[in-house]
Amino acid sequence: MPSMLIDGKAASAASGAIFPVHNPATEEILDHVPQAGPEDARRAIAAANTAFREWRRVTAHDKAHALHEVAARLRAHSEELAHLMTLEGGKPLIENRDEIGWCAACFDYYAELQRNTRGRVIPSVEPSQLAMVLKEPYGVVAAIVPWNYPLLLMSWKLAPALAAGNAVVLKPSEMTPLSALRFGELCCDHLPPGVLNIITGFGDVGRELVVSPDTHLIAFTGSFNTGREIARLAAERVKKTHLELGGKDAFIVAEDADLDVAVPGVAWAALLNAGQVCTSTERVYVQESIAPAFTERLVAFVQTLRLGPGLDPTTDIGPLVGDRYRAKVEDQVEEARAKGARILTGGRRPPQFERGYFYEPTVLTGVDHSFRIMREETFGPTIPIMAYRTFDEAIALANDCDYGLGANLYTNDPRKVKQYYEEVKAGTCWVNDPLTDNDAGPFGGMKFSGGARELGEEGLEEFLETKHVHWDFSPERKSWWFPYGKAERI
Repeated sequence: MPSMLIDGKAASAASGAIFPVHNPATEEILDHVPQAGPEDARRAIAAANTAFREWRRVTAHDKAHALHEVAARLRAHSEELAHLMTLEGGKPLIENRDEIGWCAACFDYYAELQRNTRGRVIPSVEPSQLAMVLKEPYGVVAAIVPWNYPLLLMSWKLAPALAAGNAVVLKPSEMTPLSALRFGELCCDHLPPGVLNIITGFGDVGRELVVSPDTHLIAFTGSFNTGREIARLAAERVKKTHLELGGKDAFIVAEDADLDVAVPGVAWAALLNAGQVCTSTERVYVQESIAPAFTERLVAFVQTLRLGPGLDPTTDIGPLVGDRYRAKVEDQVEEARAKGARILTGGRRPPQFERGYFYEPTVLTGVDHSFRIMREETFGPTIPIMAYRTFDEAIALANDCDYGLGANLYTNDPRKVKQYYEEVKAGTCWVNDPLTDNDAGPFGGMKFSGGARELGEEGLEEFLETKHVHWDFSPERKSWWFPYGKAERI
């Protein structure tokens, strides 16, 4: 059984409690991990605060070396970590191999970026004064990360937080804790004890991380409802939050789109990781003149995709991570069916699998914005399609949503591209290239998707506080005028 990491040492829960981790493709128990409680969270927070006092003073050169070493260790153990993530999360092995590469690249990026980001000198108002704007770490960051990309979304928080000089207490999802704990075993010897602490548990642990007076920033990726509760608790303590709360991303296909490119592109954007991606395409709007041809070709393409366990090299789409997540998808599809939607393919559990949380990739038409599947986050392998008449209508439909994480467009018309990225309310706008990331480009949402930014210079700024320093180095005495007379400053 793997151990937690507190103050650089292997740790069990104070209560001795453990909980199981399941394989979503077989429903079998993979292993057990410690079930931490609030007392364990407080131990980890105390260790992080002690370590922070030294880590914040480590030179940029030495921090860069430590982060590069983490990246190198990730690459050296990429196959082991990818295999473990496939077992606990269900994502196909090839996708998890990519994820490890992206994690390593993120650590390398912030290793170098932090060398050059530390504020500025500004003009002074007096000759004897030096004025500086400094960027300094918050202190202890509580990072609460989800299960769909357990190491990548961890890295997007951990790398910039550490690069900025913070210490971190990390809580992985209870669905996928094994890869995070193995990461700690492999990589944390390159960091001073207590700079990174990893604890596993449930909501009571997360709540303690949020309400503790000794954590200074809460970084969370997950559901809107949980994020709203975190924001409420943090606001009561006037504590900084960094929230990414999911999306309901739209994909617009214009009439000039090349269907040879657009059909597999939309399928990729909607079905990657069985649709369990924050930026999964969950609403497709196709210009009415090409909608019949597009839909027919999309259904035919989706029917060629193979479901199966993630370790099977022939698998295109793995299982959902758990039964309650599959049930949510089923509820939305069944409601749509009852309201008159047409299920063109999928819409059921595949009969060839007796176990595992599989669900067939599903294409629907005959939907509108009164359907939950067009308004609420689905997080599953569904592709609901609506036809539109004008591009203005397509933009309005894309914006008719509480979320604003990402959006996609296929067109070769530059006028449509400009209107799209100027008018669509989304943090990332892809054109003819769905769901690609760039370590130097900020990622984050608008509206209910949260206002945080990860990656890029903005991602580092999220973990730094701004301080203005006035320094008068003149030895002369100065007098100040007060309403009741003169007083000297000595």
